[in-house]
Amino acid sequence: MSRAPITVTNLTGGYNGTAVIHNCNMQIAAGEIVVIMGGSGSGKSTFLRHLIGLKPPMEGDVQLFGESLYSVDEIARLRLLKGIGVAFQSGALLSSLTVAENVALPLIEHSELDRETIGVIVRMKLDFVGLLGKEDLLPSELSGGMLKRVAVARAIALDPRLTFMDEPSAGLDPVVAAALDELIIKLRDTLGMSVAVVTHELESAFKIADRIVVLDRGHIIFSGSVAEIKASSNQRIQNLINRIAEDEEFDPETHLRRLVGEA
Repeated sequence: MSRAPITVTNLTGGYNGTAVIHNCNMQIAAGEIVVIMGGSGSGKSTFLRHLIGLKPPMEGDVQLFGESLYSVDEIARLRLLKGIGVAFQSGALLSSLTVAENVALPLIEHSELDRETIGVIVRMKLDFVGLLGKEDLLPSELSGGMLKRVAVARAIALDPRLTFMDEPSAGLDPVVAAALDELIIKLRDTLGMSVAVVTHELESAFKIADRIVVLDRGHIIFSGSVAEIKASSNQRIQNLINRIAEDEEFDPETHLRRLVGEA
């Protein structure tokens, strides 16, 4: 039995009996950053929902730390889910709670720590993401980049071994997005955490990924390093990383003009 943070085996899933993802296999090793990419409608969001326990698969299995997420009883399932963190695309912070209260929520709900200890941990997590001193602010008082960082602080509040991030750079300017990339790398290098990142941002993916997994029409069509994806001869992968529409034939000259803003 695998003890990898997550192992996906022959996973098929979807909605109302209609499969959106098909026979997917993937594993994330300890201390590895895996970026999950794909075009619009490729099945990334559905895939993520299965991985974080929000939707049972139609077929196949998801194992967290060597145990089946969807075959164990509810108590064991909750125990497994405590070992992962999730930072949603929107941040999903509670607007009526302060930054500190949002980060404290997982600790209040899923630990028996006293309030003083929780307060210390909250400050440590906020310090880690560069927001110490912002404890009393409300989400409405934060910039987009700060909202994302608070979401990360909350996701790692329980010291998970594996953290999922959904489009962490979405809506951020390049400088803020680059700083968030550095934070993701810091999670791996400082905490030894495994991180799964769903993103369509190529620059970010190429910067942070130890490995890239590509979903296409619900199938995993690639899993490999940044160098390997750049060298891939698969036309659909080249279309993805060169931002070419499916019905557009690749022409190097046209692509070059597009990159320099002339097309």
